[in-house]
Amino acid sequence: MMNKKNILAVLTLLLFGACQSGNKPLEQNETPKKPNVLFIAVDDLNTWLGCLDKFSNTKTPNIDRLANSGVLFTNAHCQAPLCGPSRASVMTGLRPSTTGIYGMTEDNNVRWKGNDATKDITFLPEYFRENGYYTMGIGKLFHKHAPDNVFHESGGRYKGFGPYPKERFVWDGVGTSDRKRYGKTSTDWGAFPEADSLMPDHESVNWVNERLNRKYDQPFFLALGILRPHVPLYVPQKWFDLHPLDSIEVTPYQPDDLEDVPPIALKINDLPMMPTTEWAKESGEWKKIIQAYLACVSFVDYEIGRALDALENSQYADNTVIVLWSDHGYRLGQKGTFAKHALWESATNAPLIFAGPGVPQNKVIDTPAEMLSIYPTLLELCGLPANNKNEGRSLVSTMNGEAEENAFAMTTFGYKNHAVKSGGFRYIQYEDGGEELYDHTVDPNEFTNEANNEKYKEQLNQLKGYLPKVNKKWDQHSAYKFQPYFVEQKERVNNEVQ
Repeated sequence: MMNKKNILAVLTLLLFGACQSGNKPLEQNETPKKPNVLFIAVDDLNTWLGCLDKFSNTKTPNIDRLANSGVLFTNAHCQAPLCGPSRASVMTGLRPSTTGIYGMTEDNNVRWKGNDATKDITFLPEYFRENGYYTMGIGKLFHKHAPDNVFHESGGRYKGFGPYPKERFVWDGVGTSDRKRYGKTSTDWGAFPEADSLMPDHESVNWVNERLNRKYDQPFFLALGILRPHVPLYVPQKWFDLHPLDSIEVTPYQPDDLEDVPPIALKINDLPMMPTTEWAKESGEWKKIIQAYLACVSFVDYEIGRALDALENSQYADNTVIVLWSDHGYRLGQKGTFAKHALWESATNAPLIFAGPGVPQNKVIDTPAEMLSIYPTLLELCGLPANNKNEGRSLVSTMNGEAEENAFAMTTFGYKNHAVKSGGFRYIQYEDGGEELYDHTVDPNEFTNEANNEKYKEQLNQLKGYLPKVNKKWDQHSAYKFQPYFVEQKERVNNEVQ
């Protein structure tokens, strides 16, 4: 039995904890209030943040303060280096290889009766809704916005990635491509429009901030989808002024970098509508493109800061879990081009930050993590029952200091094209058996493919073991017509599998 001294100590701790949380002590039979969720998805945001890469003195004070208040995963990777399948994976909790969603899919077609994996899936916001949350969302969250009726309250999404000037500034969107076989890119860069208030992201944050000032009789799940720094790289001039051209570095690049990769890698990287690194060098535009990207990131940081300020000044400041993530990285000259669309590090590595109740503060974790883990991690942080269909694993134990042996992150780009990041190595296996292996301890820029080096045979075989055993054919509603390889692959694979 506990003596009087121990009983008094326990009661003191309980009362102190209640005071610290800002809540009154719980009455008998009263259950703790579930934390709210602020879910922030950013399009095409790579690791060029002050709290991560610090590239070219990037300026992201608001994202940095969020990272300092929670846990930053430096080695987080998307499940697909393309927004549509990446977001479908996060929202379903399933891998692309499980669903066959390898390309762009209309929001209402992510879940349909013809897809055995998704036909009865519960999307992440729906899971919160089914567990007593009031759900709200605005901006780009799925491929476009969200399927019908996923949120109690939807703010929709600004169509496209504007606003746009009357004429493009630099890049025509076609490059050297054949328009019959390739898509047109929105890629361009320059200072436009005149004011932040003309940017869709500014309006989205206004919508979110207004809802943070409301009163709710149940916990809420509030999702904010930020469009920038997705191309075109247009933001007002003041954001460019933060990044003078003479302060800009260019990314590591070797002209012969792709000479040791399999031919299929070149097919996937066949993007003639995008600027090449060689063109950017010769035209003098390389630093200008990077400047524009950094300007967009600073604008995004400012808008995220507005939302964080609104939360901190609200009654929900102490009881809201925040997650900030991006759907993939973005290459700015690495591997010869300016795009995502690849299984290399610069295309898959993206920010992942958790903060709020139950999350340690000012913690940095370098072990591999997957965006697929967002779904189960949020459920655990909010005290909700696990969804046994989630293929990702919760990161809560990792955040609390439990070492995870053999941690890995896997990215998929089309049918049977996979990359695995684990133990300081990146292994890529393509559908035809072509391979790449990079040792990040000595080659962080992935210049030298070591797949045929006997020295790394053990590591290569270990990484192979993480590849998925199930590789579904392309979902009927999923497609990617931006370049020929994926058009041909879908037709070929689906005919063969059928």
